[in-house]
Amino acid sequence: MEEYTVVKYSSLYCKAWNDFLLNSKNATFLFHRDFMEYHADRFEDFSLMIFKKGKLIALFPANKSGDKIYSHQGLSYGGVLLKDETKLREVLNIFYTLLEFLDKKHFKVLEVKMLPSFYTLLPNQELNYLLFVLNAHLVKSETLSVINQKNPVPISKNRLEGCKRGLKTGLKVIEETDFKSFWNEILIPNLIKKHQVTPVHTLEEISYLKQKFPENIKQFNVYQNRKIVAGATMFLTENVAHCQYISGNADKNQLGSLDFLFQHLIKNVFVEKAYFDFGSSNENDGKNINTGLQFWKEGFGARTMVQEFYSINIGNYHALKSVML
Repeated sequence: MEEYTVVKYSSLYCKAWNDFLLNSKNATFLFHRDFMEYHADRFEDFSLMIFKKGKLIALFPANKSGDKIYSHQGLSYGGVLLKDETKLREVLNIFYTLLEFLDKKHFKVLEVKMLPSFYTLLPNQELNYLLFVLNAHLVKSETLSVINQKNPVPISKNRLEGCKRGLKTGLKVIEETDFKSFWNEILIPNLIKKHQVTPVHTLEEISYLKQKFPENIKQFNVYQNRKIVAGATMFLTENVAHCQYISGNADKNQLGSLDFLFQHLIKNVFVEKAYFDFGSSNENDGKNINTGLQFWKEGFGARTMVQEFYSINIGNYHALKSVML
């Protein structure tokens, strides 16, 4: 496939990369170089750009570790980014060229976090089919709790009662531009206490990202008598409102703070989004589900969609040659 070439991303291509995202059918702001590079010190970038006769036709956000390539460990999802007009045969040629390039660079394994299907406005499952042809191994599957805003399921009695408690206790939801109080007073203490971890994003990192993507990252705090009692950090794409962080203080059940907050976000703030994504309730690398958390999310009408993670033997790329008859 001599008309196709693969180029490793460098800062010289920054504008071309970001411009491509504007007309990609499956790109979100997470693939913008300003987002990808906030944690450049943690991952060795190996993002690739695919050209056809000198024209950029696809992107592959990725990092490397040893003889493995990942798409991309620092992002929630990945895959090959494509233009609206790209058809299946072209995707096959792109992925063949990509794997052939990696094989010649002596990489053995490619691991892919699939983009959940509801994030795209156009059908985007060409790669799913090609993974089948390549005999890719499903290494992980996570359940996502998602509300279809165009066909909502009624909120449960339990969640409604929580909302009523929020009204009675005088709670107020305020959109903030500063993350400091939520991070330091609610989120970090809760994560350390419950899971002995800290947020994926430091306060400095989330503040930087908010500055770069003010319309894509939003913070909503819940206050009682001017004291913060709960909050949520939202990542927004064209048709999805995604909960990146959710947390409340020890009184959240008595106050109804999280029920009050999310009923407001779902029914008022993000009602025009096609989907409201609570994210995963999985533990143990996807093999278990936090029952209480799942029950709470489903109480708002969320139902299950799946995100899959695959491992590909790069040397199998020759199987793609015989797909089209």
